Amino acid sequence: MKTSRLVFAGFLLISLTLNAQVNPAREVRTNVPLDSIRLSDPAILADRQTKMYYMTGTGGLLWKSRNLKLWDGPYKVTQTDPNSWMGPNPMIWAAELHPYQNKYYYFATFTNRAVRIDTVKGRAIERRACHVLVSDKPDGPYVPMQDATYLPASMPTLDGTLWVDKNRKPYLVYCYEWLQNLNGTIEKIELKPDLSGTVGKSEVLFRASDSPWSREKDENGNDKPNKVTDGPYLFQTQTGRLGMIWTSWIYDVYTQGVAYSASGTLDGPWVQEKDPITPPNYGHGMLFHTLEGKLLLSMHSHKSVNGRTIRVPHLFEADLSGDKLVIGKPYLPAD
Repeated sequence: MKTSRLVFAGFLLISLTLNAQVNPAREVRTNVPLDSIRLSDPAILADRQTKMYYMTGTGGLLWKSRNLKLWDGPYKVTQTDPNSWMGPNPMIWAAELHPYQNKYYYFATFTNRAVRIDTVKGRAIERRACHVLVSDKPDGPYVPMQDATYLPASMPTLDGTLWVDKNRKPYLVYCYEWLQNLNGTIEKIELKPDLSGTVGKSEVLFRASDSPWSREKDENGNDKPNKVTDGPYLFQTQTGRLGMIWTSWIYDVYTQGVAYSASGTLDGPWVQEKDPITPPNYGHGMLFHTLEGKLLLSMHSHKSVNGRTIRVPHLFEADLSGDKLVIGKPYLPAD
């Protein structure tokens, strides 16, 4: 099977798996070890006010912990509008929690599978977009804000994250999906000061084809850069250098790389590092400091077991004290 078909088959399997996560049994479990949780795109908020960790991701649910080792959940924390473009039961992907101006914001991708916005190469494109919800508490409930949409309805967008620049302007950074444009991009658009909507037009930061490390085969078996952009997350080194981790594929291996802005701003130009930054079959990472101040990378492993895709959250030590992000050994939380 050619790699392009493998990638599509993998994404189809992902879609089916994520769909199964939208309506799980709501039974809340307690003291669940991190490696016993099945979760894609894990994002962790260390909240100093409540002295708790809150983990979100794909599926629209929330886990809570006091020590990163044992978790309680999952809890439903979103209250979307069934009359909005999302429909009554949207799929929810890649949620992140961001504290900002004394509130908490839920950045996520919502998909309404009942609405098709395009067909590309015989493949139906569903209504999928990044959106932001808000709450007064880290554990929700998270509800819609002013704007009905943040990005054009004609574009499938995903994996939105927040970045606030040196001028204190907030931005939504996200992926424009390869399923429609055939060469995924990572883009930015300015947010309103209270994050309740977007301002102006989006700008492309870089394309999937800019990556020197991601690979796939075309229809003729020729080697080329992979078309997938996934999971952007921004950071700044201690020297002030602006970087971004993001994920793609090396043939059928899920892999995470890093890029740095030559200008130190979102405008770039973005220079891709030659080699991936994490081990194979890990990706969609984000960075956070523990309540004790230790920098960690949260991401999920990605593998197929008996035809079923398994994703498990993992933590790795990380270091931003120099001019580059350095990923260390796996981090095993203590009691």
